[in-house]
Amino acid sequence: MALNDFIQAFKKLSYADKQDLLQRLTLIVAPSSPQEPVINELRDLKHKDGYTCPHCHSHNSVRFGKYVVKVGLKKTERQRYRCKDCRKTFTDTTNTPLYRTHKPDKWLGFIRCMIDGDSLRKAAEKLELHHVTLFYWRHKVLSALKQMDFEKFAGIVEMDETYFLYSEKGRRGIQGRKPRKRGGSSQFRGISHEQVCVLVARDRQKTTYSRIIGQGRIVKTRLDQAIGAKLSSTNVLCTDAWRAFKSYAKEKGMGHYAFKSDSKERVKGLYHIQNVNSYHSRLKKWMERFNGVATKYLDHYLSWFRFLDSIRYRNNSNTVSKMMVESCLFSMKETYDTVRLSKFLVLD
Repeated sequence: MALNDFIQAFKKLSYADKQDLLQRLTLIVAPSSPQEPVINELRDLKHKDGYTCPHCHSHNSVRFGKYVVKVGLKKTERQRYRCKDCRKTFTDTTNTPLYRTHKPDKWLGFIRCMIDGDSLRKAAEKLELHHVTLFYWRHKVLSALKQMDFEKFAGIVEMDETYFLYSEKGRRGIQGRKPRKRGGSSQFRGISHEQVCVLVARDRQKTTYSRIIGQGRIVKTRLDQAIGAKLSSTNVLCTDAWRAFKSYAKEKGMGHYAFKSDSKERVKGLYHIQNVNSYHSRLKKWMERFNGVATKYLDHYLSWFRFLDSIRYRNNSNTVSKMMVESCLFSMKETYDTVRLSKFLVLD
């Protein structure tokens, strides 16, 4: 094909296909892997206070030669370290989602697919990998992102719960009920033990907490166990009118504003729950693409959405780098077997 013919064919492609083609061409002709700047940034952040051993957490480590990694059609050298205390060697990617994974040249493309919310099969087609491989990659990244946390909420905190159907998607031989198709629906009306309660709390600086806290209606004890350490009497709580929130705020000595779902009064000065309700709406809409998520993985997906919401779904080099680096800053020992053999949650 002549160059002019190629250019004309390129112009007819969709924007997504153009981006995909550009990524593939970059891997072929680039003098170095586009992943290397990300690895360098990861190294700077992980070792800003000295080399820390991921095995025994000692700071008594030194550089210990280099090793060769094949990235696409090229080979690149990376730094190895050794701990003087436990005598084990490690690298910048030890105990991260990148550790011992093949096809490192595909990772940036995979992170782009995650930000776009592509299905596993669509991402597999783009990256020319098997969708089962990408399933494990996805959950290794998400198990690391799930560790992202914060210490305290500031000022006004909006809090509300939302519910997802308890799911054993992917499990064979389900006991006590017939398997559901494509998410399905509960056999009971309203909130029941078949519903998984997800608590979402969000302050006005958009600091967000979202986790599973049990099945059925929310109760005060679960609320305190989940989020009590992040709240104090200096916070003002805005919730719906469910009694667990009222008794919890009173026990904590916090100011409390309650809003009934059927009430016309939805705002009291600065106080409302519209931010957290908007977050619920975006979360539910985003989750629809998965046609039901296994409950044992639901916290992973909540972390995924929390990150996407924080970057406002922008897919560019900065957000791709941010997602990859932040997922590698936490110690993560998930393997294919631990993901595959993880137990289904039995919630109270």
